[in-house]
Amino acid sequence: MSGSSGRKTVSVTRGLMMLCETCYDHVIVDKLADGRNYVADHEALFDTICPGCTDINRPLIDDMLGSSE
Repeated sequence: MSGSSGRKTVSVTRGLMMLCETCYDHVIVDKLADGRNYVADHEALFDTICPGCTDINRPLIDDMLGSSE
């Protein structure tokens, strides 16, 4: 993984989530994002993204899931 180069973003309740192009395409095709690229169903989003996207967004994901770390 080479940082955030080439990544696209979607909005979630707690901020912006960076996604690789493949995951972004899946989010759009699965219609998880609305016209403003906002994803209301974060559980479905977390099930859709790859491990690389999960890792780069770990602090945001932990915050949204209520992690105590």
